[in-house]
Amino acid sequence: MMETERLVLPPLDPLDLPLRAVELGCTGHWELLNVPGAPESTLPHGLPPCAPDLQQEAEQLFLSSPSWLPLHGVEHSARKWQRKTDPWSLLTALGASVPSDLQAQRHPTTGQILDYKEVLLENTNLSATTSLSLRRPPGPVSQSLWGNPTQYPFWPGGMDEPTITDLSTREEAEEDIDFEKDLLTVPPGFKKGIDFAPKDHPAPAAGLLSLSRLLEPLDLGVGDEDESETVGQPGGPPGDAGSASSCSAPLARASSLEDLVMKEASKAVSLPVPPKPPPQEQWAIPVDVTSPVGDFYRLIPQPAFQWAFEPDVFQKQAILHLEQHNSVFVAAHTSAGKTVVAEYAIALAQKHMTRTIYTSPIKALSNQKFRDFRNTFGDVGLLTGDVQLHPEASCLIMTTEILRSMLYSGSDVIRDLEWVIFDEVHYINDAERGVVWEEVLIMLPDHVSIILLSATVPNALEFADWIGRLKRRQIYVISTVARPVPLEHYLFTGNSPKTQGELFLLLDSRGAFHTQGYYAAVEAKKERMSKHAQTFGAKQPTHQGGPAQDRGVYLSLLASLRARAQLPVVVFTFSRGRCDEQASGLTSLDLTTSSEKSEIHLFLQRCLARLRGSDRQLPQVLHMSELLHRGLGVHHSGILPILKEIVEMLFSRGLVKVLFATETFAMGVNMPARTVVFDSMRKHDGSTFRDLLPGEYVQMAGRAGRRGLDPTGTVILLCKGRVPEMADLHRMMMGKPSQLQSQFRLTYTMILNLLRVDALRVEDMMKRSFSEFPSRKDSKAHEQTLAELSKRLGALEEPDVTGQLADLPEYYSWGEELTEIRNMIQRRIMESVSGLKSLSVGRVVVVKNQEHHSALGVILQVSSNSSSRVFTTLVLCDKPTSQEPQDKGPASPDVPYPDDLVGFKLFLPEGPCDHTVAKLHPGDMAAITTKVLRVNGEKILEDFSRRQQPKFKKDPPLAAVTTAVQELLRLAQAYPAGPPTLDPVNDLQLKDVSVVEGGLRARKLEELIRGAQCVHSPRFAAQYLKLHERTQIQKEMERLRFLLSDQSLLLLPEYHQRVEVLRTLGYVDEVGTVKLAGRVACAMSSHELLLTELMFDNALSALRPEEIAALLSGLVCQSPGDPGDQLPNTLKQGMERVQSVAKRIGEVQVACGLNQTVEEFVGELNFGLVEVVYEWARGMPFSELAGLSGTPEGLVVRCIQRLAEMCRSLRGAARLVGEPVLGAKMETAATLLRRDIVFAASLYTQ
Repeated sequence: MMETERLVLPPLDPLDLPLRAVELGCTGHWELLNVPGAPESTLPHGLPPCAPDLQQEAEQLFLSSPSWLPLHGVEHSARKWQRKTDPWSLLTALGASVPSDLQAQRHPTTGQILDYKEVLLENTNLSATTSLSLRRPPGPVSQSLWGNPTQYPFWPGGMDEPTITDLSTREEAEEDIDFEKDLLTVPPGFKKGIDFAPKDHPAPAAGLLSLSRLLEPLDLGVGDEDESETVGQPGGPPGDAGSASSCSAPLARASSLEDLVMKEASKAVSLPVPPKPPPQEQWAIPVDVTSPVGDFYRLIPQPAFQWAFEPDVFQKQAILHLEQHNSVFVAAHTSAGKTVVAEYAIALAQKHMTRTIYTSPIKALSNQKFRDFRNTFGDVGLLTGDVQLHPEASCLIMTTEILRSMLYSGSDVIRDLEWVIFDEVHYINDAERGVVWEEVLIMLPDHVSIILLSATVPNALEFADWIGRLKRRQIYVISTVARPVPLEHYLFTGNSPKTQGELFLLLDSRGAFHTQGYYAAVEAKKERMSKHAQTFGAKQPTHQGGPAQDRGVYLSLLASLRARAQLPVVVFTFSRGRCDEQASGLTSLDLTTSSEKSEIHLFLQRCLARLRGSDRQLPQVLHMSELLHRGLGVHHSGILPILKEIVEMLFSRGLVKVLFATETFAMGVNMPARTVVFDSMRKHDGSTFRDLLPGEYVQMAGRAGRRGLDPTGTVILLCKGRVPEMADLHRMMMGKPSQLQSQFRLTYTMILNLLRVDALRVEDMMKRSFSEFPSRKDSKAHEQTLAELSKRLGALEEPDVTGQLADLPEYYSWGEELTEIRNMIQRRIMESVSGLKSLSVGRVVVVKNQEHHSALGVILQVSSNSSSRVFTTLVLCDKPTSQEPQDKGPASPDVPYPDDLVGFKLFLPEGPCDHTVAKLHPGDMAAITTKVLRVNGEKILEDFSRRQQPKFKKDPPLAAVTTAVQELLRLAQAYPAGPPTLDPVNDLQLKDVSVVEGGLRARKLEELIRGAQCVHSPRFAAQYLKLHERTQIQKEMERLRFLLSDQSLLLLPEYHQRVEVLRTLGYVDEVGTVKLAGRVACAMSSHELLLTELMFDNALSALRPEEIAALLSGLVCQSPGDPGDQLPNTLKQGMERVQSVAKRIGEVQVACGLNQTVEEFVGELNFGLVEVVYEWARGMPFSELAGLSGTPEGLVVRCIQRLAEMCRSLRGAARLVGEPVLGAKMETAATLLRRDIVFAASLYTQ
């Protein structure tokens, strides 16, 4: 067969096939047609156009064919333009936005433009880092709640913002600057600067760079041709624009466009001055709460909040003022219902769609208020150191320290704020934290209204007056008249079932003190002691006894109260250890029924279920559970927080019948009882044992009496030993509560936060503190007096000091200085032992006071009181001319001649000589003479007192009196300039430097005064009086200016010392600008200097997170203790380094003049819990920590919680300074600490 060759043909391209695909309409169906030239679609316009594939085209042109791209010939692929050199473009800056505008002032009737007023535009180029205005744009959303340490706070209310007048005055002061000679070469805060002198001048000083030599290499194009072309052009040099008119007169500067445009105005309209409140305006307004508010519902037909009960009169008065947006200070008795005012403010803010902040002094109270307000209003948030719940809510509950931090950091929450409620304001008396309240009150902006809630305080009006003057708004003070539930106070002397009825009424519900009840208690105690002496001997127990006696006392007392249905009871004991002992000693006491036991058991199981297994078996948890099942409870700072909350909740339900608590339970916790018992009336306040203050007693006793349940509350004081003195009981029960007192002090955080804001000064903060209020409240009156004195001074005629009177001013100053030196020497004499010894009976002295002017006297008697000696003296005087006392006007000043100044110009009677007996103080004697008279002081005093009686008034004096008077008169006539006086150095042996130098200066001044020529002029007297009047006015003006100035501030020296500490450590520079270390310190909540120094010394970066946490526990631990010997070497070295840094800071403080010693500063560190925190951070269960330290569990938890807050603040500071490694370690340390029972969520927030 013949094989045929197969031809391999290329496949046909689809376009070469004789087929056509036709789309049938819009249905998506296609049909193939073997018809050449067939249409591609049945649509009238054909298929839509298709763009080429740009990706494939780019790949083909640029990637597949690289030869298409020219490598060297750039002529066709790129173009370039030659740029003309313009060095001046490097020196141009964008123009600032216009800070002001012109506002037309029109006629109110015709609308005619009368004038233009320059007004500041507040919202031009503002930001949170440059402005304090509320018109600045909000910051980032992430910083809206807490703010940022780099942001400015908002302008505090009550402070004067700079006005146009201030700015124009400042500009007018700047017009005196010589712009050729007075310009700075080194900017403030910089170390180096620029010298603007031409290059032909000598070399600049060290630290200055020559601008002309720096610009020399550049071709600035400043030739003659270019110079002529660039005159007046915007691109030319700025200095050339005015060269053409340099020969003409310079244009006068003006502070605003008004001065240039409105010169021809027919009638100048003066700038309106803002009205100033009169100096005597009343800022604190007391509100009458005795009469009922009958028209309450007519004034407020639709209240923002309604209660199930009718509000009291004081509550209605407060609500009326809240509706008018007034600030109120409610000082009411305990359990009177102050919270009603806070609730209405929260409801009012929700109605107005604004926000409220409720501040409390302690975290536990914040948690309780969060639960109460959330159940009432719903939209409530909580901000504490470790919890942040619903921060977007309209009502935020927080501690006062957090609000202070938000104010300093410029939080945007402040914008929407309408009310700030300060609960328990009397906590401002706390020495450690009271300053926080004052800082917050000063820093609050003007649009925020203030609600102050406090127990009754005696100076509520004074405190409200301070806040009113501070914020320039009226504060309405609302106080309650009496408690809603009256109290009855008893003494209990029983200690066994036989004596459980020994309850004696001491103070009834009407406030009457029953002395018979006190004496009955004394007799009962005395009778038992006598029986004890008959049985066991004469030695009587004077102390309060031990646990056995306490057990008998409490068993008998509780049996008596249980029989009278006066449970539940709170027993206040001023010791954590005694609380535990007393509760543990009542093992046989069971006060709950079976149903109550079941309810307690279920509640405990539900609350403890959130703890891990080992935490539920803690000894304290098991012991407290056993006590609670029997109706007993313990509440103090050593108890675990979750157990304290369990006790509080069970007590509020009435399931805890007897609660042993310390004083903190009475701080704001709204959990009243039927009865309150005081274990003792003495407490230890940290330094010594003392009786309870009336305010402390009232605060705790106020827990007795439940409103609506009890007709009266019962308060019982246990008399375990002897019955206290009646005077002590009376003072404690009926005395006035403690006044609100300022605890303002300067802290480094406050100083740095204010120094970083140019517009705020630390001096302004000090001026507005409550401590400066007594001296600053009359500032308006001082300003008015100063203005009046200035007018008087301007109207006085200038004294003539020409010719012979040329040395009149020097003569006047010499006389003033000599008088001042003599007074100083006399004061030193009277303060010395030898000076007082010389003032014996018979000594002749020169008396100078309001009644006697340089009169001689002889001492008749010296009082034996060494603290305030009184010298009874016989003094010469004029004989009265009439029986009626003459009304003498102010005595005109005498013109002192040299003899008067050098000597004393003794008093000589013009007519008949008389005498009187005066009781003189040391300051009333101008000189002690060398003369001593022999007098019978007792006889002279007896005769003088007899002649003061009406029937013996005309009797002649005894011979002893006449002899003494004649001797004094003879001395006065013999020595017109005064008898010789005792020399302080030679006679009295005073070797003080000031006395010796003062004596030398006094002799020099006497020589100068004797040589003065002005006294020989006939016009000397008249001109001297003119100069005297003028000088006295100037002195008074200087005194008033000092009172109004910063120099009169009490804390100003300490402020300068602390700034010097910051400057030495490098936190601020020489001009007060806050540097990086200072900004880091602002982010710290406490121990700012020590933490910042540790960070900048890299003392923490090399350690592990658990080691850092253990070291930092020394800064927050409050219980003393030994760190132990089992610590790793790294921790021991770290503790030594922390102490060395603290010692260095303490030495700087001492060198700068602060009173705190180095030992006191280093002693604030307490490393007692270093091992506990270290093991906890390493994961040890809490049940095993108890064996490492004897510190109560509650204090350990508090220490770790505060330590976690410090770790978070250090994390933020590390990020601020650019230390990501340290920031990550602090984040890890905080995470290691936050676990298990230590950070168990509060029961109030669930």
